[in-house]
Amino acid sequence: MTASENGSENAPTGLLIIGASQSGVQLAISLRALGFEEPITLLGEENHRPYQRPALSKEWLQGEVGNESLIFRSAEYWDEHNVTIVKDQRIVRVEKNPDGSGVAVAASGAEFPFKRLALTVGARARKMAVDGADLAGVVYLRNADDALALKAMVGDATDVVVVGGGFIGLEAASSLKKMGKNVVLLEHGSRLVGRAVGEETAEFFLDAHRARGLDLRLQARIARFTGSDGAVTGVELEDGTVLPAQIVLVGIGVIPNTELAEQMGLAVDNGIVVDSHALASDGTTVAVGDCANMPNPVPGSPAGERIRLESVNNAIEHAKVAAYSLMGRREDYAGIPWFWSNQADLKLQIAGLSMGFDETVVRRDDERGKFSVLYYRDGQVIAADCVDAPLDFMAVKNALTKGQNIPAAAVRDAAPDVQLKTLAVQRDAQDVPA
Repeated sequence: MTASENGSENAPTGLLIIGASQSGVQLAISLRALGFEEPITLLGEENHRPYQRPALSKEWLQGEVGNESLIFRSAEYWDEHNVTIVKDQRIVRVEKNPDGSGVAVAASGAEFPFKRLALTVGARARKMAVDGADLAGVVYLRNADDALALKAMVGDATDVVVVGGGFIGLEAASSLKKMGKNVVLLEHGSRLVGRAVGEETAEFFLDAHRARGLDLRLQARIARFTGSDGAVTGVELEDGTVLPAQIVLVGIGVIPNTELAEQMGLAVDNGIVVDSHALASDGTTVAVGDCANMPNPVPGSPAGERIRLESVNNAIEHAKVAAYSLMGRREDYAGIPWFWSNQADLKLQIAGLSMGFDETVVRRDDERGKFSVLYYRDGQVIAADCVDAPLDFMAVKNALTKGQNIPAAAVRDAAPDVQLKTLAVQRDAQDVPA
């Protein structure tokens, strides 16, 4: 048994990280890079080594990558860096002192003392509240156990219904269709990916997926899941239509895990409320990643605007900010948020945050299969959705990083093959419309 997986709950630790997530792993790595020398315990409630989640709905589900490729670091790495990995322990209570020290108590009764605490507890899948939701074959796809359960069912299934037209739903539906399943995707809303992209991008994906043979149904109203002998057999819609299904995959969003924070008396509002340095309301605990509600990090954002980001990029960048805080430094979020989603042969890259936009410009090059939407607020570019257009993505991301603009009028006048980076100008070198 290696030191990194011995689960020793009584060893003193400088920092206890609750949540063996992307942000938890990055926090430990960043602290060691900054010279943090005290012991670190990285604790997770799953009985798996820390792993990457994005491939679960795509390459891993399709069998293109194996289990080991998802593991973040080897046991030797954690041993060499004095990081103790504890698996299969769910923390149910934290007793904390004013100086930031305390003890975390697991459901098993194990206790984990700490000098400082980090919450990287992520989010959980939002559950479907309809009759039949507890039938075997109704599954979610948030963690490794979910993915293992789904993969075990796929071989015997012919018909799959995916509920939810967000990133997870579209990625999984595309993967399952590629695996030869009859797939129907049901979206309650009037367009796809309603929380993350604008109408033009949503319409593009609707047309693109339908052109690839995926059965997509918008404004779908589910009455119940039907079953036999305790297993799901179909999805009944409110109009009486019954769609056959041996698997129903539900992807309708997530809920941030704030229970521990609430028990500790920390401020909570759609996540654990943190300042620009990832510090929670007690001034000593850091909260990082999907579970954290932070000030909008994009330069030029309205004062007081807050957001909770669900992305690998944010988990990494936010963890770096938290690492500085734990080292006694105060560094602001340095990166521009970005996201990606691979759906069939389509690669979506999003730079920035489009919330609050008042203007859009569409760039489309059907001959080369490229599509982009640029979002503007008060004449300033704030985000872009780019499908198979990596140069557009990089141009907007770089412009946001450097405090530049890519004026909407210039983008409209430019031919599809003109590179956006050639249109970038400094903000003070333009006439920005009121």
